[in-house]
Amino acid sequence: MNHVNDKSEKHTDHEQMETDQIKEDSQNGSDSVNNAVNGNMEEAGATNQEEDMEDDESRAEATFRYTVENISKLKDTSLSPSCMVRNLPWKIMAMVRFNQNAERQKSLGFFLQCNAEAESTSWSCHAVAELKIINQKNEAESFSRRIQHLFYCKENDWGFSHFLAWSDMLDPEKGYIKDDKIILEVHVVADAPHGVSWDSKKHTGFVGLRNQGATCYMNSLLQTLFFTNKLRQAVYLMPTEGDDCTKSVALALQRVFYELQFSDKPVGTKKLTRSFGWETLDSFMQHDVQELCRVLLDNIEIKMKGTCVGGTIPKLFEGKMLSYIRCKHVNYCSQKEETFFDIQLNIKSKKNVMDSFKEYITVETLDGDNKYDAGEYGLQEAEKGVVFIKFPPVLHLHLMRFMYDPVTDTNIKINDRFEFPERLHLDEFLQKKEDTPATYILHGVLVHSGDNHGGHYVVYINPKGDGKWCKFDDDVVSKCTKTEAIEHNFGGQDDDMTVKHCTNAYMLVYIRESFINECLLPNGDLDIPESLEIRLAEERRLDAQKRKERTEAYLYMNVQVLLEDHFYGHQGNDLFDPEKVNYRIFKVKKSFSVMEFMEMLSENLNFPINQIRLWPFQSRQNQTFRPTMLDMEVDLNKNIMEAAENDSPWSVFVETLSPESGLKELQPFDKDSDVLIFLKMYDPRTKSLSYCGHIYVPISAKVVELEPELNRRAGFAPGTPLLIFEEVKPNLMEKLVDLSLPIEKLLDELMDGDILVYQRNDLDLESFELPTAKDYFKDLYYRVEVTFCDKTQPNDTGFTLELSQRMLYDQMAQAVAAHIGTDPYLLQFFKCQSYRDIPGNAVRCTYEGTLKDLLLYTKPRQPKKIFYQQLSIKINELENKRQFKCTWVNSKLKEEQELVLYPNKNGRVSDLLEEAKKQVELSKEHGSGKLRLLDIISYKILAVQKEDVALESFNPAGTKTYRIEEIPKDEDNLSDDELLIPVAHFQKEIYSTFGIPFLLKIKNNEPFTAVKERIQKKLDIPEKEFEKYKFAIVMLGKQDYLPEDESDLRVNLSQFKPHTMPGGGMQARPWLGLDHVNKMPKRTRYNYQEKAIKIHN
Repeated sequence: MNHVNDKSEKHTDHEQMETDQIKEDSQNGSDSVNNAVNGNMEEAGATNQEEDMEDDESRAEATFRYTVENISKLKDTSLSPSCMVRNLPWKIMAMVRFNQNAERQKSLGFFLQCNAEAESTSWSCHAVAELKIINQKNEAESFSRRIQHLFYCKENDWGFSHFLAWSDMLDPEKGYIKDDKIILEVHVVADAPHGVSWDSKKHTGFVGLRNQGATCYMNSLLQTLFFTNKLRQAVYLMPTEGDDCTKSVALALQRVFYELQFSDKPVGTKKLTRSFGWETLDSFMQHDVQELCRVLLDNIEIKMKGTCVGGTIPKLFEGKMLSYIRCKHVNYCSQKEETFFDIQLNIKSKKNVMDSFKEYITVETLDGDNKYDAGEYGLQEAEKGVVFIKFPPVLHLHLMRFMYDPVTDTNIKINDRFEFPERLHLDEFLQKKEDTPATYILHGVLVHSGDNHGGHYVVYINPKGDGKWCKFDDDVVSKCTKTEAIEHNFGGQDDDMTVKHCTNAYMLVYIRESFINECLLPNGDLDIPESLEIRLAEERRLDAQKRKERTEAYLYMNVQVLLEDHFYGHQGNDLFDPEKVNYRIFKVKKSFSVMEFMEMLSENLNFPINQIRLWPFQSRQNQTFRPTMLDMEVDLNKNIMEAAENDSPWSVFVETLSPESGLKELQPFDKDSDVLIFLKMYDPRTKSLSYCGHIYVPISAKVVELEPELNRRAGFAPGTPLLIFEEVKPNLMEKLVDLSLPIEKLLDELMDGDILVYQRNDLDLESFELPTAKDYFKDLYYRVEVTFCDKTQPNDTGFTLELSQRMLYDQMAQAVAAHIGTDPYLLQFFKCQSYRDIPGNAVRCTYEGTLKDLLLYTKPRQPKKIFYQQLSIKINELENKRQFKCTWVNSKLKEEQELVLYPNKNGRVSDLLEEAKKQVELSKEHGSGKLRLLDIISYKILAVQKEDVALESFNPAGTKTYRIEEIPKDEDNLSDDELLIPVAHFQKEIYSTFGIPFLLKIKNNEPFTAVKERIQKKLDIPEKEFEKYKFAIVMLGKQDYLPEDESDLRVNLSQFKPHTMPGGGMQARPWLGLDHVNKMPKRTRYNYQEKAIKIHN
């Protein structure tokens, strides 16, 4: 049971209430409740403003009462009969409760219960309610409290454990009890429920859109565009007959609009987002609705060009404004006409839409340092502003509720109250009046509940422009009042608990009154091409068929059929590669007999049944996969699942009669005296195999007797001597020595499906790389597919080569170099880490092991991975050098460039700096031509490294980076009274450092104003911005701010000299901190979140 605890819920009151407080609460209660009559329960009527909107059970609100009799003797919970609201049963629950304190004060517990007896766990319903105990002496003095809750299976009741002290309730003077009875009343207002059989089409005539993730803002936008009927008509008329159904945005939008118009169930949007070319994460990125609206309409506008609906988007959404700059004292004016498809309105500190429009056209004066450059007239005082020339038929207003806050350095949501009217008059903002008044009717209100980090989106739409509103909450649509759609979405704090503080409008859609009939064409007037209806009907038929197949899948099994054609060209073990072969798939009912399956094959393959024989594949213990006999006498009438031994899919070789045989049916096969043998021929000249068919052989036959047939099939001259091997398993080929023996004695464990591999024995075999079939299969055994990925390109898919695991480093390097067209010595290779799919240790070019040792085996038959990178110096030189990563910053501190240097391993800092000079451009004006190396930690300069320091002493840590820069001329030689000090940027706290730190030369006793001027010049910061900077000397984690009035302040070098840390040893160096707002954009955690929204198709 769930209770509102007075201490934890902000909307509850204190338990003990004075009489005057009770009176005050009761006076604020609902006045719409009719007088109650005694009885168990009574519905006192609903207060819906539009009586015809919904039937009794689906209504949005209701008021009902429950009389609790013999209240003084109440021990158990007392439940009222149910009252139906939004098709859910609601009940009043009353019980005795005790305080947890020592006094255990007795109270009345009063709760509202929803759908408590439902077996479903997926339902939910948000509601607000007023819980009231009726004062039977004077109903105006009844006592009430309010709740707001999302009811669901685990919290299906909500209310107050201590609604009213028991003693107050039983006190006759208070008036709540009469004849040992109390009357409890609830007025509940509920949203349409989710997760139950709410029929949106029945209750509203419309359907919703299913939410596929963080795209519910998209659902709101799509509903808005759908109800712009003129646009919907144009989308229907776009020619899409030849479009790819997976990539066509136009077709996908047609599909969504058509289903929204004709479907009885919520419509999916996955095909639409797939047509955008979005990856999975793209559709979950919470973009701005204005951005998606603009990009989607742009995409549709481009595709409409040159068609019968070309120009529809501008006709509906395009307005015009004039931007101007007018000089005040000379006759000079610059102006530019611009188009707009939406207007962004600032709402901060604004009361309503009209105030925002007035600010939008406010004239800005350009004077002082901000004068306008008027060409031949020079700098002039001027007025800058915009004026509207034309407003469009459909006006999209984006309310700027999400803004950057420089104080907190984050984006925030503005929940301030901002009013918008049902009728909007904009004539006063036009340069001159248009042919029709610029009067607009509110058509859509897009609403967000939550904060900047997430929330929920809904849209309220006035479909016919007649003031009858509906709420579209993803897949649930319900009718609502005008007040809910408009006033409840103004935002701001409100005493009315029905309005959440964080729920407010962020986009408004207005339709020009003079265009409303044209924009909101009735559905019956919309022309839908017959070709589109036929195509969408066929799509629905195919979708239904797929659903049926998925539903009935358990009744069927797949049989993977292989014909002899599948074996030709195979160059590996067994008869085919299961990962590359294209099976002929037959979907067979599990109840079929083998005979019925053969009849199906006969019909499909166009062979009579007596010309077909089945040879099911079977996995042998030696890891081979070979055909085996199916006993037709025993198995013909067996259930196919039984014959397949429950193996699904079931792989079968179907032998068919060769047309060249001249026979009318397959020759008989004696299971006791015959064996099925497959034949391959190996050619050492081409290092390849040729499939030579199959043969029935009596088990008593001698192999030598087969030679004439083997020569004929291979195309060899009669009498050609042969080498014959048995392919036992991968890397095991047995040479048949005594060919005069019967085959049953010569072949190891003779079975159907055995394979003989033979070759000519009259060639000079020693001259070939792989002279025998045995050598070929041994080489094949060591062959492996290796994927090489470029280490420098994240998520590189790479390329795959088939190599031998016995390869040495040089052979592998040559193969990769040949593929990418480079020198093998300009490649460096890296092992793949065993626990993550990322580069591991580098492989030295002197590596003496084989490729097999470099590969990590994870899954059999899967390509293995090695990373590589192309080098600018040869690998044998590189391995005598050390890779050193650092950054280069130019003299203006504006550009950072990553450097990868290769000094000698035993080199010094001076060698590193010489290497850097080869890659960077030095300053011709201010530079000394010398470089220095800085240690950087947390955006602060830790030290300047001396040139004679050995590089081997550097151990790069995760937090430390190195920077190389040119020494300015004026910092090259310092006198005794001069010092280079580190300077860093921070915001408020010294650990919140950011930006590029730098070194600054200061002179003892010089005015600090001169130091500030040098800093301002070095950073190139405007005066107005620099005035906001504060300066502090930072030492040992403490900042000492310099006085703002520094006119008498002079530099004291001793303040910046290193201090010995407590305990001796390491010295800590003070630095000069610049305290100001960090305007650098923060990188988000994932790069994909930085991408602008884009429709790729």
